Amino acid sequence: MRSGPDTSTDTRVPDLPPGPRLPGWLQSAAFLGFRHRVMPVLRRRYGETVRLRLAGGRTAVQLSNPEHIRQMLAGSPTTFHPNRGNAVLLALLGENSLFLADEDEHVRLRRLLTPAFNGAALRGYGELITGLAVEEAERWPSAVPFSAHTRMQALTLEVMLRVVYGIADGPRLNELRSRLPELFDIGPLDLPGLQIPKLQRYWVWRRKAELHERVDELIRTETAERRSAPDLAGRTDVLSQLLRFSEEDDGGGLSDAELHDNLITMLVAGHETTATALAWALYELSHDPGQLALAQRAADENDQRYLEAVVKESLRLHPVIHEVGRVITEPVDLGGYRLPAGTLVMGSIGLVHADPSLFERPTVFRPSRFLDDNPPPTIWLPFGGGLRRCIGAAFSLTEGTIVLREVLRRWQLEPDGDRTERTRVRNLMLVPARGARISGVPRT
Repeated sequence: MRSGPDTSTDTRVPDLPPGPRLPGWLQSAAFLGFRHRVMPVLRRRYGETVRLRLAGGRTAVQLSNPEHIRQMLAGSPTTFHPNRGNAVLLALLGENSLFLADEDEHVRLRRLLTPAFNGAALRGYGELITGLAVEEAERWPSAVPFSAHTRMQALTLEVMLRVVYGIADGPRLNELRSRLPELFDIGPLDLPGLQIPKLQRYWVWRRKAELHERVDELIRTETAERRSAPDLAGRTDVLSQLLRFSEEDDGGGLSDAELHDNLITMLVAGHETTATALAWALYELSHDPGQLALAQRAADENDQRYLEAVVKESLRLHPVIHEVGRVITEPVDLGGYRLPAGTLVMGSIGLVHADPSLFERPTVFRPSRFLDDNPPPTIWLPFGGGLRRCIGAAFSLTEGTIVLREVLRRWQLEPDGDRTERTRVRNLMLVPARGARISGVPRT
């Protein structure tokens, strides 16, 4: 079966897989709010390729076969475009975001952004991340239950502001600390304002728009000051490096607008996802004394490979992003169907990670599956794949490994209640519904 685009001699009529017949608005609401519960049911009912009717007359096709997802991720960038029709992401990230860029523009942005996330750059961030992780771990209360998700959100936000933005102590850092969590806390009531700009003059949407403008102003001011900073050449934060790379690039570096939108993208992608993965990892370890002992030994011995396996298993068992999507620009053979141009095709990360034919006992938290028999990248998909794989993947794993090491060296984790934590959708991501509550006592 072909997986490529149409040809001038191909006269086959596009067709679509089966799917529910409910109204588009109802399917959209169910997908947005309960995708992690709805999609497993639909897969059992309709198979590994399912059609969805979304609001606005859009058609989506969900894939759960790893080979079909691989074909989508490795497909021609002229045929498989990012989902620029997602008004929420466009309003939040900006039109210059790498996440939403197409074809040649995506290649150019990726070339300019990648050097700040290579191996040498990552080694330079380690000391600062370690210091922030130590400060966070030493703030924890002893024998008092708390939300691991809340604490990890505060820590990863600090890492973003210090390591990515390079912002020093002062009023600007304090204001961003307070304003960014509110800006990125997007509830159902906020969605109309993000999708329909005219609404931003009224009610709660006006408050969110004003907040967005203030954060934009703070970031642009920081960027302008950094560009002319006398110590720019010696600074190691991501923003400073990107400014230097842009000045040295003969082909035209990043504009201020491109810098701004991609700094916001890094903040959104790198803050919530890493925080959620770490919160689930701590929660799972607190409920499994055997796994906790193995992880603590790895922390004591600075076994980065094992600690990274803990982070990877957390991302497998509790994927933060449930699917990765592309819009096809021309008819494509995929999943056994001839999909028409304009179809939103989604590869289901959540369904693949939970497939017992791909992962033995997939509901069990077992980091060792990422050691000797490391799952192939075609079935472990938290950072996407292909040419559009997240450039911050190595940064996220490095940060998660360091944070786990410093926390586990200091704390004996204990559960807060039964192992009944569920998942809910927040800001288009999947997070622990009750915050992944744990407690701990200092290790002797």
